Amino acid sequence: MKAGGLLVTAEGDAFAGVSVGAEGMAVGEVVFNTTMTGYQEVISDPSYAGQLVVMTMPHIGNYGVAEADMQSPAPAAAGLLVRSLTNSPTGWRSEGSYGEFLAAHGLVTLAEIDTRRLTRYIRSKGAMPAAMGSDLSESDLREAAAAAPPMTGLDLASVVSTKEPYRVEAVGERRGLVAAIDLGIKRDILAHLTRLGLEVVVLPSSASSEQILSLEPDGLFLSNGPGDPEPLHEASNALRGVLGKVPVFGICLGHQVLGLALGARTFKLPFGHHGGNHPVRRLGDGRVEITSQNHGFAVDLWSLASSNRPASSGSLASADMLPERVETDFGPVEPTHQNLNDGSLEGLRCLEVPAYSVQYHPEAAPGPHEASALFDRFLELMEV
Repeated sequence: MKAGGLLVTAEGDAFAGVSVGAEGMAVGEVVFNTTMTGYQEVISDPSYAGQLVVMTMPHIGNYGVAEADMQSPAPAAAGLLVRSLTNSPTGWRSEGSYGEFLAAHGLVTLAEIDTRRLTRYIRSKGAMPAAMGSDLSESDLREAAAAAPPMTGLDLASVVSTKEPYRVEAVGERRGLVAAIDLGIKRDILAHLTRLGLEVVVLPSSASSEQILSLEPDGLFLSNGPGDPEPLHEASNALRGVLGKVPVFGICLGHQVLGLALGARTFKLPFGHHGGNHPVRRLGDGRVEITSQNHGFAVDLWSLASSNRPASSGSLASADMLPERVETDFGPVEPTHQNLNDGSLEGLRCLEVPAYSVQYHPEAAPGPHEASALFDRFLELMEV
């Protein structure tokens, strides 16, 4: 018989379900993910460290699990909440059921949660700390949720980052060497880089500019990762020592670190962008791409602008919600991509040094692959 389970938010609201994973309590920021497939990739993405993930897709576990889909050796999310979990998978690649996988990896998971109500709750009140578990009193969970720290100010990248450098060989003929700062790097990112013929040396988030440049890399890649970018002083300072000397490509948290290195500020989004269906407009040609995203913070280019942010009109996102160009210590910078849901910055490029970044995940895993050409642009920038 399944044990009763409960999620209690920092505001004291409770959502009942049943336990289908590991026993015990999990505490973290509760967020929702709108992707329709890729539930295994989602929970093994290090960007979800410290978060309780609500899947808006009602049926989870349909096609089972496979080792090839893991983005890190073990689940990185703090907990998982779903509407319906099946333990009778029908996928031809399946190596077992999702429920067994979750229990084996010790991930606290609740099913039979009203995920529609919970998602609307998060959209209304914002992502916030929460506590969940089975056979625990509501008062104990409420106390744990109230004591949990907010995501703002948390350096989680150093927690999930590699402690020692390691090397990943290129697939096929070697074209060049890339230094990758691991802020929470996914396995599919490394696969994209190595398939392009790039040898990758993965470095800790604390790597200095001297360590990076000593490798004599053809390029520097800044990975995705969890938590607040503002505490990552080592990474942003190291990047300042590299900009202009080595081509730079950043994604997700790496995009935010580039923004900080350029002198911009970041800010917390109300409930973040988590899923595989986020529309992003390329400002250069107006084309819209559907992207995979997972982040709770955004870069504020207006913090570098000479004019004030325009008042919101309440209409759909328009290009004037972003400055056309800003000046930095490394020359002018312009926005390249914009989120069509809320108008926030989704990409930037430096005009006088070889550096660019996007807020989303061009490697997807899971999600659409419309933006994978950004890796080819990295090759062009490195001239390898």
